[in-house]
Amino acid sequence: MYLGYAAAFLTTVAFLPQALKTIKTRNTDGISVLMYAGFVTGVLCWLLYGLMLRDAALIAGNAVTFVLALPIFIIALTNHVRARRAGKRL
Repeated sequence: MYLGYAAAFLTTVAFLPQALKTIKTRNTDGISVLMYAGFVTGVLCWLLYGLMLRDAALIAGNAVTFVLALPIFIIALTNHVRARRAGKRL
């Protein structure tokens, strides 16, 4: 039980600084939109799985990660679309 909470805490906290920096600066130059789409979808699946199991560690870790990852995906997608419209090669 404690192992699940430790894993959820460590992976979420490890993701936090980069997520906050990306959200603040809106700089997604090194981020693959396709990879982030898969990541956000995977995190959502883990969250739903945790809800099905009623597993608090899965729910907590993936809910926080999803809330942080979704805006990064939206920013990355927006930047990608803007760059394509401006004729920039990605």
